[in-house]
This record gives sequence, structure tokens and C-alpha cells, in this order.
Amino acid sequence: MSFLQITWTDPATRARGYLVIDRLVRGVSSGGLRMRAGCTLDEVRGLAEGMTAKEALNYDPDARYVPLGGAKGGIDFDPYDPRAKDVLTAYLYAMSPYIERFWTMGEDLGLRQSTIDEAIEKIGLQSSIQAVYPLLDDERKARQRLADAFEVTVDGVSLDELVGGYGVAEAALAGVEHLHLHNPTAFVQGFGSMGGATARYLAQAGVKVVGLADVHGVVANPAGLDVETLLLSRDAHGAIDRTRLRAEDRELDGARWLDVEADVLVPAATSYAIDEHNANRVNARLIVEAANMPVTPEAEAMTDALIIPDVVANSATNSWWWWTLFGDIDATAESAFEKIGTTMRRLVAKILDDPESPRAAARRLAATALDEIEQRFRS
Repeated sequence: MSFLQITWTDPATRARGYLVIDRLVRGVSSGGLRMRAGCTLDEVRGLAEGMTAKEALNYDPDARYVPLGGAKGGIDFDPYDPRAKDVLTAYLYAMSPYIERFWTMGEDLGLRQSTIDEAIEKIGLQSSIQAVYPLLDDERKARQRLADAFEVTVDGVSLDELVGGYGVAEAALAGVEHLHLHNPTAFVQGFGSMGGATARYLAQAGVKVVGLADVHGVVANPAGLDVETLLLSRDAHGAIDRTRLRAEDRELDGARWLDVEADVLVPAATSYAIDEHNANRVNARLIVEAANMPVTPEAEAMTDALIIPDVVANSATNSWWWWTLFGDIDATAESAFEKIGTTMRRLVAKILDDPESPRAAARRLAATALDEIEQRFRS
């Protein structure tokens, strides 16, 4: 049972918003805020539970960062609507008592961190993660370290937009090695921060990215897409600039995203993207969950693909914030990528070597870590 559930209604648009705090650890929880039309309380509750596991899986008793509890926020509204910023600001104002003391959050589906930061400043809060400040040894140095990290760019893309996808790519590469896939190909659904960085680092590792999907449809090429050109020319919502496609690249209707043959499938956009209605169209041998809850339990039971679950695969964004803030890594790309790569490879090896399914193994590892954390602070 969740620690706290809140439902909010915007007085101007009647949009619904939700906050679920699944668990508090040392009085604080962590989890992003998403905005999408159709977002539900059940969805946010499931995401909050996942955040508790995602935090716990990165527990290192020798580290300065001790995982927080899990939480999630969601707004049922179209992020492309011109009123979206006003709705976001109103929601954050309503949730400000929780942001001040209990809930640390950042960008998720449909929202950019810069947009959240702008709204946070407008309503007079210090930061979207200010609830964690009392846990820091030196708040000033910690905040400066994180600010410095947010100023880092890698080949034209800011580090904060790359860390999550880098982790997904590392998880995918570990899965490729586990399955002994030779000359693997990949399809990435979603080309925002998570999907874009995943595609970049898969391509850099020699995986041929044969298809990408965005809000406007699918682009594909069995010989491989020019990921870097498409990445650097996408818009703020992750939409691909079709004028940058090459003559041999194909455009397909968005509904055909599962028709592109690839060894590795990375759903990096919405929850419930693969369900009982389309699971029979999955032709990949490996699914790496970059989005939160992209494969329903019914679909998972129907597919033979190996699935690396979201609580492992996409955990790097969240952990990178805390590793940097608490001082476990420096405010550099090199330090971030080294820590993410080492951690992701270790986690993936644990869940793939387990006799249970990777999802069940991850769930058990998280529960064990939570017990250790509780015992540590109980004594």
C-alpha cells in the first residue's frame, strides 16, 4: 500500500494530476513528473512502486548516496497544448508542500527539466529536489557540483540528457553479449532524452540502429540510420527532422513500429506500448525497457524475448543525480559514464544469471536492498 496518494484538479482546465509517494526513506522520496493525455492514478501508482525498486537496486553500503523512497507525479494533459506550462505551474504550486519536504523530482515523459525548473522558480521554491538538501553533508558544494554537471555537454548534447540512455545502451549491450547476438540490429521507439541517447550509444558500440519512432511516425533503414545527424537535429520533444533523412531511409506509419525487424527492441516512449494486442508482432530477441512499464504483464507472458526490466535498464538518470549530488562521482562525463557502465553491467549480470525471470530477480534484489537499508537506519 502506498504511503500517500493525492488527486488534484486544475481549476482552469479541469486537468487531473496525481502524486503517489510509495515509500519514504530517511523522510524523502524520489521520482519524476510526467505529463501525457490519459495519465491515470493507477499508472502513477505503478510508477511510484517501480521507483522504490529502482532506487533500492543501486544501493551501495560504501557509497555516500543512500537510496531514497519511491514516488511519482503525473498530469493528465497534452504536453503540446499551449496551456501546458500553466497547468504544470498550477500543479507544482498545489504540490509545493510535498516538494519542499518529501518529494524530489525531475523530468519524465512529456516534460523537460528546464520547463520544470522554470515553473519551480516561478512558484518560489528553491529546487525540484530541495527535499533532499537536509541529507547533504555540504549543501552548497553539493548543489554546485550538480549545477556544474548540468553544464557539461558531450558532442553537442547536454550530459543530463545522455546519462539515462547511456545506461540503457549498456544494459542492452550486456543483453546482446548474454544472448551471443552477432552483428546485432536495434529499433528504438521514442527519440527524446532516453531514446536518443540510447540510439547514440548503441550506434557508437557498433549496433546497427535500423529504425526509430517518434510522435510523427517511423523512419527505417535496414542498412542503418545516421543516428548522430538525426539526434543533433531533433526538436525539443524528440521529433525527427525528416529533411535530414537520406534517400535510402524510409518513412512508415507510426502504427508499424513493430514491423521493423531488429534483434534488440527498445521501447523508450510510453507506458503500456506493448500489450496483449500487439505482443505477437514482436520479432526481437531482446527487449530493453527504456520507458517506464512499456510491456504489460500479459504481453510479457506472450513473448519469448528476453526482457531487461525498466527498474534496471533506465535507472541511470535517477542515480546519476544522486551520485553527483552526494559526491560519489565528479561533475564530468567521464566519471558519470564510468560509474553508470560499471553499475549497469553488474546489475544486468545479476538478473540474467538468476534462474528466475529478470523481472522477478530484480524485484527480489530490490527487496533485499530495502531490508538492508531499513536495518541500517533502525540500528
